[in-house]
Amino acid sequence: MERVYNFSAGPSQLPLPVLEQAQRDLVNYSGAGCSVMEMSHRSKPYQAIIDTAQATLRRIMQIPDEYEVLFLQGGASLQFSMVPMNLAKRGQTTAYAVTGQFAKKAFEEGKRWGNAVAVVNGKENGFTRIPDITADMIPQDAAYLHITGNNTIYGTTFNTLPETGNVPLVCDLSSVILGKEFDVSKFDLIYAGAQKNMGIAGLTVVIVKKDKLTDDLDPIIPTMLRYKVMADKGSMYNTPPCFAIYMAGLVFQWVEQQGGVAALEKINTKKAGLLYDYLDDSKVFHPVADKKDRSIMNVTFTLPDDDMTAAFIRMATERGMINIKGHRSVGGCRASIYNAMPIEGVEKLVQCMKDFEAGQRD
Repeated sequence: MERVYNFSAGPSQLPLPVLEQAQRDLVNYSGAGCSVMEMSHRSKPYQAIIDTAQATLRRIMQIPDEYEVLFLQGGASLQFSMVPMNLAKRGQTTAYAVTGQFAKKAFEEGKRWGNAVAVVNGKENGFTRIPDITADMIPQDAAYLHITGNNTIYGTTFNTLPETGNVPLVCDLSSVILGKEFDVSKFDLIYAGAQKNMGIAGLTVVIVKKDKLTDDLDPIIPTMLRYKVMADKGSMYNTPPCFAIYMAGLVFQWVEQQGGVAALEKINTKKAGLLYDYLDDSKVFHPVADKKDRSIMNVTFTLPDDDMTAAFIRMATERGMINIKGHRSVGGCRASIYNAMPIEGVEKLVQCMKDFEAGQRD
């Protein structure tokens, strides 16, 4: 069977050269006589793998020296708890922008630790847009403002970062990291699950200002949930997600070979433009997100009824395009067009939509 175009929101499609390199390395990595999956994380070959991955990520994201890069486990969802535990005292005020389902989950976990306040909540508009946030809306004694940079389920994104005054900015960049340029210095902490745009499930990247790392934490916080412990041990306090870090390292190298994040952002903007231009003119397919807040990574759209939606998804699948179905909580359709999705895949999807609208539903 030929490879399909995988529009999944995650785990997502990977660049073919990355998969082919992993295939070549799978049984015997670089003459080591064993697979990365069998390799001791304390060995020199593996130390070179993790060091190279971190150095490459620092280059392509232009991460300043005053930031630590951590390779952790537990997914972005564990960061919903680690962020407040490490950046706020127990009971301290923290601020959240609730702009989607994962933002809401982060907020709920924040409430377990302290006085978490929702400065905006997009639920009232169905999470179809990003509410405006100004510094005067944020409690200036808050330990941080948490935002979800790109809302995978609803297809919205922060195209402009909020002004926070003196409040540190924390951001979940899981579904847009490496797909769009960000000035890392604007954030005190960034985290991202790898399985959307950086690699495979099992790895979470945390980029945090070194001055936010401290041993002065509540004693109840487990050792494994302390950023400073992980930083002091080079992300290897325990056995790290070795193969996931190796795969991410290959993706980082691939990004660099494509011309870096800026070059990929141009391509991603073009891909998204093809879809949105068609959606804006269609009589059958309708975009969900407000135009000013549209994501270039996750394009959400609907059809008039469930039967037509199911028919279109079936037609797309038969044409070699999978995982078009929208998230179960909102329905409709969603096309996740991360870095690894070639422009040909988007063109094929648009043609399928045109044919469906014209009644050619084979």
